[in-house]
Amino acid sequence: MYILKFYLTNFDIKTPITTIDYNYFWRMQKKWHFFLIIVILVSFSFSCSDYQKVLKSPNPEYKYTKTVEYYNEGEYLKAVPLFEELIPLYKGTDKGQKIYYYYCYTNYHLGYLVSAAYHFKKYAGTYPLSEFAEDALFMSAYCNYLDSPNPTLDQGPTYQALDELQIFVNAYPESELVDSANTLVDKLRFKLETKSFYNSKQYYKIRKFQSAVVSFNATLENYPNTIYAEEIKLLVLKSYYFWAINSIESKKKERFEKGIEAYYDFIDNFAEGSMNNEAQEIYAKLIRERDKLVNN
Repeated sequence: MYILKFYLTNFDIKTPITTIDYNYFWRMQKKWHFFLIIVILVSFSFSCSDYQKVLKSPNPEYKYTKTVEYYNEGEYLKAVPLFEELIPLYKGTDKGQKIYYYYCYTNYHLGYLVSAAYHFKKYAGTYPLSEFAEDALFMSAYCNYLDSPNPTLDQGPTYQALDELQIFVNAYPESELVDSANTLVDKLRFKLETKSFYNSKQYYKIRKFQSAVVSFNATLENYPNTIYAEEIKLLVLKSYYFWAINSIESKKKERFEKGIEAYYDFIDNFAEGSMNNEAQEIYAKLIRERDKLVNN
């Protein structure tokens, strides 16, 4: 075992100490760890004891003061049950409005977005003349915005958030938060645009080319300024090509012609685009297949 030697300084006298191994230090370290754990447990015990005192107190004013302290200190889990107890006790009072407003934000801070959205909206409807009503209505919409899932999932919450934001803008058209609301609307609409594009692309991937053409065109109609426009028009072109070559003979010529029209549409919009070479390759195939069909 590795041996440590050291000297203990006692005033100006250096006295040799018996050699000490690491086991000694390990035992000392464990004692210090044990001491720290005891200190933490005692502190936690006092904290829990204080919280239990608040919970059991029959004095609503004392509870209110302590609950607001918990809220301001970020101890939201402690604040929630106390706010829920205080809300009916102060219902119909100015203090009751503040308690409910705190409660809304407590849910928000804890990440209970559905609950927070519900209570913020209820607050704005219950206290429309409150100084916090405007903020509460915006926060209801914002919580729905945060709850909006990624574009691959169901977009019900996204539509809900859009409705809530429109309600806010209609209710407070002069609010300083209108610009923020409009920014959120743009982000949510882009998510729906992306969802529509993904759905259309899925038809293409599973080789349902007719459905892909219809779905891609619907996306372009609903979102004419979409950032996916170039890729969509290329995929419409490719969908027509694959749809045509897999069609019965009597339908092929018509669909080749539709594909050629799709190419012209692509070139009119993206002649200098990054996908131009691929579009030209598909166009050449369309021409070749159509001419082969006509000449036969």
